Amino acid sequence: MIIYKFKSMNYRIFTIILIFILVQLHLLGQVSFGESIKFNDSWKFKNKDLNDEFKTKSSEESWRTVSLPHDWSVEGVHSPDLASCTGYLPGGIGWYKKTFEVSNTDKGKLIYIYFGGVYCNSEVWINDHLLGKRPNGYVSFMYDMTPYLNFDGQNTILVKVDHSKSADSRWYTGSGIYRDVYLIKANSVHIDQWGVTCIARSVSPKRAVVDITTVVRNSTKSAILVTIKQKLTRKGDTKVIATDQKDITLGASSTGSVALKMTVSSPLLWSLAQPNLYEVHTSILQNKNEIDKNIQQIGIRTVVFDANKGFYLNGENMKLKGVCLHHDAGALGSAVPKQVWESRLKELKSLGCNAIRTSHNSQDNSIYDICDEIGLLVMDEAFDEWEFPKRKWVEGWNVGTPLYQGYSEYFNEWGEKDITDMVMAHKNHPSIIMWSIGNEVDYPNDPYSHPVLDKESIDQKAVIGYKPNQPDAGRLSVISKKLVDCVRKADTSRPVTGALAGVVMSNHTDYPFVLDITGYNYTESRYKQDHEKYSKRVIYGSETRHELGYWESVKNNDYVAGQFLWTGIDYLGEAGSWPSRGFACGLLDLAGFRKPLAYYRQSLWSEKPMVYIASMPGNKSDFLYDLDENWKYKLGEKVKVACFTNCQKVILKLNGNPIDVESTIDSSTGGKCWEIPYKEGILSAVGFNDGKEVASFQLKTSEHPDAIVCKSNVQILKGKGDIAQIELTMLDKNGTPVFLSDNEISCRIKGPGKLLGTENGDMKDMVSHKTNKLRVYHGRLITYIECIENKGIIDIEFSSNWIKPGRISLAVKD
Repeated sequence: MIIYKFKSMNYRIFTIILIFILVQLHLLGQVSFGESIKFNDSWKFKNKDLNDEFKTKSSEESWRTVSLPHDWSVEGVHSPDLASCTGYLPGGIGWYKKTFEVSNTDKGKLIYIYFGGVYCNSEVWINDHLLGKRPNGYVSFMYDMTPYLNFDGQNTILVKVDHSKSADSRWYTGSGIYRDVYLIKANSVHIDQWGVTCIARSVSPKRAVVDITTVVRNSTKSAILVTIKQKLTRKGDTKVIATDQKDITLGASSTGSVALKMTVSSPLLWSLAQPNLYEVHTSILQNKNEIDKNIQQIGIRTVVFDANKGFYLNGENMKLKGVCLHHDAGALGSAVPKQVWESRLKELKSLGCNAIRTSHNSQDNSIYDICDEIGLLVMDEAFDEWEFPKRKWVEGWNVGTPLYQGYSEYFNEWGEKDITDMVMAHKNHPSIIMWSIGNEVDYPNDPYSHPVLDKESIDQKAVIGYKPNQPDAGRLSVISKKLVDCVRKADTSRPVTGALAGVVMSNHTDYPFVLDITGYNYTESRYKQDHEKYSKRVIYGSETRHELGYWESVKNNDYVAGQFLWTGIDYLGEAGSWPSRGFACGLLDLAGFRKPLAYYRQSLWSEKPMVYIASMPGNKSDFLYDLDENWKYKLGEKVKVACFTNCQKVILKLNGNPIDVESTIDSSTGGKCWEIPYKEGILSAVGFNDGKEVASFQLKTSEHPDAIVCKSNVQILKGKGDIAQIELTMLDKNGTPVFLSDNEISCRIKGPGKLLGTENGDMKDMVSHKTNKLRVYHGRLITYIECIENKGIIDIEFSSNWIKPGRISLAVKD
C-alpha cells in the first residue's frame, strides 16, 4: 500500500508509505481460488503448422509426449542462418494437445484452465471450441472451459503457439508453454481471480491496521448471500492474531466486494535481512458451509522515495544495489524451474545485491515468490516497445541490416490489458517496489525522434540527429499517460516508473513528468543537472554499466536512489556475430557460476569482509572482462594480478612469500594490480581489518586433469518434479581444480531421473545442451536432473576419456 505524503509531483518530495501483503494461493502461484491442480503432465507436442489438420485427427504417432513447462527453441540446433537477437535458435509454430476426463462429481462446478505464460501468439481450443487468443508471451491468462466440457467422457485441449516471426525480440524468448499450467475446479460462487487486495493504512512499532478487500464472483442466475471470513496468523504458526467477517449479497451473474480489517500488534516488518511473513486465511461461506478458500502470505513494510535523499525501506535510508535479469537460464532456455532461480537469486544476494529488475517483461511468479521469501526488492517491468518496433539484429549485435518484428504489432489492441493484468497478478508481492511501463521506448531514432537531437553537445546516447520521417517523440506523452493510468487503476500502492534511454529528448515531452520516479539508462552524466533543473524528480539508474564511476555517481549523491547493473546473469540472445549464443556482461555466467565481475561487485556492495584475486596476460588490460582464475603461464611470463577487496589492507603472496612489487590502482574498477613474472605454485591474497586477518583467496597451479568431482545442491529429492543441480569440476591428481580443462563429459542416468540440460557457461559453445555430452569450460559445468517418479534412487555417472569418473546418487523421498 502507498500513502502519498504529497499527492502530486508538483511538491518537492515524493514519499510513499508502502505496507504490503503478498496474495497467492498457498504453494500454487497466482491461481487464487478454487481447487488448483497442476496440469503439466502428459501433453503431446508437434513442432509443425497443422493448419486445420487438428480437426481431422492427425496421427498420434507424429506427436511426442512432453511435460510442461516446455521450451522447444532451446531444443533446436543453433544455426548462423537464424537470428542473432535470439541466440541463433529457431522459432516456428508448435501445437500442444492433452486429453483428459472430468469426473461426474464435478458437474455443477466451474472448470478453468490457467496458463502462467505461453510464448507467443497462443490460441486455445477445448473440444474444437476456440476459448481465446493471447499474443503477449509473458502475461498469465485464464479461460472458462465449463460450457464446452464433456463430463461423461474425454476432453481434448489444443494450444497453438505461433512464434514464426522468431526475430521478434532483442533477447532470447523461447517458444512454447514455458510456464506452469493449472486446471481449476471451483464452485459457481468463488473468489475472483486476483480478487484479494491487502492494504495497511498505518504502521508503527506498536501496530499495523491492514484493510483487506475481497472480490467474490457469483456465476449463478440468482442473487445469493455469502459470508466472507478471514483470519491472520504468523507463517508457520497456527495461533490466530486477528479475525473479521462480513456478509454480502451478490446479484445474479455479478461480482461484489467486501472490506475487512486486521490489526497486527507489534508487527514484524518484511525487510531485506528479515523477510518476515504472515498468512491470511480466507473462506467464503454459504449457509455456514465453506464453498471457497485460500491461504495468503503477508509482508508488512514501508517504502519511501525522496527526491533529495533517495530510497528508504522501513525508515532506513539505503541504496538500491540492483541487477537487471532476463528470464532464461542457458541450456534450460525459458522453462526454468523455481529451484534454479532460487539458487541464482540467493547467489546474487550473497554478493550484496538487494534488488532485481525484470528486464523487460513480466516474469514467472516463482521469481517474485523467491524475492518475497529471501528478501530482494523488485522493479517489475512491462514492455520493451510500444506502438512501433525496435531494431532486431539478425547478423550480430549492431551488425548488418535489422528486422522490425515484435510486440508492437499487438500493442494498440492489447497493451493496456497486458499491463493491467501484469499489475493485478503481481500487485500483492511485498518485494515489488515499483512498476515500469517501458524500457528504452524513447531510444533516439529507434523509433522516436525530436528536433532537439540536432543540437550539439546535448550529451545524449546514440544520437544521429533529428529524423523527421521517424515517429514524433510527442507520442511518448500520449502513450505514457494511458499506461500510467492503467497501472494506477490496478494498484495505487507503488510508484510508476520508466527506464529512459533518451532522457534529453524525453525531457521535451510529458513522458518523465507523468512518472512518479524516473529511471536513467546509461545517462549518469545527467544526474546532477537534471536534479538541479527538475528538483522534484526522483532519479535512479535503471540500467548502468559495471565501472566504478557509475557506482560512485550513485554512492556519492544522496538524491540518486540506486542503480541496476546490466546485467546480473549472462543471457541468451542479443548475441554477437556467429558463433555466439548471447550477451556475457553478467556477474554470473549462463551456468550460474561467479565471474570475476561478481567478486568485483561484492567488493563494492557487500559489508562482509572479502578479498579476491584473478589474473590476465601482461598484454591485456580490461579488469572487467579479461580476468580469470587461471594460474598457469609460461615460466617468467609477465602476468597481471588484480585484487578486489573491501578490506583495509591486502598482502599478496607467491608460495608464501610476500610480493615486493608495488601495486597500482585500476581507474575503471579501483582494484589493485601487480605485474609479476609467472612462477608456478600458490598465489594468495590475505585481507586485514584493524591488523587482523579477515579474508583470503588463492589461485593454484594445476597439472593435467585426473578426476571428475561432482557436488549436488541436494542429496534427497522431494518426489516427482524436484530438481537437482549438480556441479562438476575437473581436478588434477593433487585435487587442484584444472581451470584450463576443456574435456568432453558424458552423463549417464539410471533410475527415476531425466536430464533437463547441461550448461558450461561458454558463449561460443554452439553444441546442443540437451544432449548428454558437453565440454567443460574453465574446468567446470552444471547439470540439471529432474526427478520423474516419487520413489527410488537416481544414480548418475559423469565420465571422460582417461579421466576418473564422477558418481553421485540421489534418494527420492515423496
